[in-house]
Amino acid sequence: MSESATPATPVTFPSAFLWGSATSAYQIEGAVREGGRTPSIWDTFSHTPGKTLGGEHGDIAVDHYHRFRDDVALMADLGLTSYRFSVSWPRVQPTGRGPAVQVGLDFYRRLVDELLAHGIKPAVTLYHWDLPQELEDAGGWPARDTAFRFAEYAQIVGEALGDRVEQWITVNEPWCAAFLGYGSGVHAPGRTDPEASLRAAHHLNLAHGLGTTALRSVMPARNSIAISLNSSVVRPVSQSPADLAAAQRIDDLANGVFHGPILHGAYPQTLLAATSSVTDWSYVLDGDLGLIHQPLDALGLNYYTPALVSAADEGRTGARADGHGASEHSPWPAADDVEFHQTPGERTEMGWTIDPTGLHELIMRYSREAPGLPLYVTENGAAYDDKPDADGRVHDPERIAYLHGHLAAVRQAIADGADVRGYYLWSLMDNFEWAYGYGKRFGAVYVDYATLARTPKSSALWYGEAARTGTLPEVPAPGR
Repeated sequence: MSESATPATPVTFPSAFLWGSATSAYQIEGAVREGGRTPSIWDTFSHTPGKTLGGEHGDIAVDHYHRFRDDVALMADLGLTSYRFSVSWPRVQPTGRGPAVQVGLDFYRRLVDELLAHGIKPAVTLYHWDLPQELEDAGGWPARDTAFRFAEYAQIVGEALGDRVEQWITVNEPWCAAFLGYGSGVHAPGRTDPEASLRAAHHLNLAHGLGTTALRSVMPARNSIAISLNSSVVRPVSQSPADLAAAQRIDDLANGVFHGPILHGAYPQTLLAATSSVTDWSYVLDGDLGLIHQPLDALGLNYYTPALVSAADEGRTGARADGHGASEHSPWPAADDVEFHQTPGERTEMGWTIDPTGLHELIMRYSREAPGLPLYVTENGAAYDDKPDADGRVHDPERIAYLHGHLAAVRQAIADGADVRGYYLWSLMDNFEWAYGYGKRFGAVYVDYATLARTPKSSALWYGEAARTGTLPEVPAPGR
């Protein structure tokens, strides 16, 4: 059953701990032209030659739109107690303006009802990167108006689902939306403007604050509102002043740009100074920080791998082994003199180093940054080259070891005083992995992309046992 633990570390997780999995709308739903849905920036981007691996796209994805009842039954069979999904903005409010389309909202009403009927707690993410294309055409996230359009959309979804859904997340990984979408261009909409990426970051923060206020105006007070940040664990190569300064610069761009205004009501002065060559931040208007700095009920943390940085040699642009895709353009504005290094250790198919200590470090940091605020690990997982064996079973012992290590880090953080209330495995099933197309499999459930048949991998069964028992089962020996 479970491995032994030190006397300081409890063997079991808290009884109310949520064992979940996570997905996003564009990656799994398909049905991109049904029910009045209009294109998102990811529809446009993925249909642009050269933007995704093999020109792959989410037109069908894994057809969750038509198969959601079977997928929910699968979650229940595995023993999951929560499911985090995102709402497709252009499905419920085509073009990002005007009234809701009820057929779009009805899909999510049916999904929520199905989850509740199976005893699974729904967690709704309002924005997981599928901005309506019409809003991008009007300026996208670098345009201030987009934040106000988001607040209208948040109110629409809150009115429709707030009576049944208690857990809400405004924005998922705003760093990716801002800096990969508008800085390096490896994500939709594919723009490469450092100043625009910082504008986008501010307006995503503003959208979070305005969306939080909009949700609270239409939902029961019992509901929990959070944001999910892919905060980086940034480590310097050495303790030299130059490397420490480089780590501070990247920490500000990865973390402080979001948690500064959201948690503390101000952007870090070090961030403003370091980016002054790119922007004067004049788009931060009087009153914005108050709008952004809304009380939170919880905080979501997404973690995959740490970052290792140093100052680049004088006169040389730093190498960018940052794990965020290949581009001539950096997602790190005003930081070309910072060098990213590959961290040592085993790697996943994404090339990301496996380091559970980073998750523990991240949790403990935010326990200090936001004392008293409940934390959730809203994404954590790994891609491997999973294949069925001759009997059709999919064994993925590497993923089991990955999950065991990271869940043990969560358990240790709880023992160290962190208020962590749940863990969401990324992802429930294999799906469209953004610019990587269908080439990277993060799922605990294997999807045959030719037939769309679902097969739980060994890791899904292992995770299900952890969810049912509240303990970490043994990691199977190689070959088992």
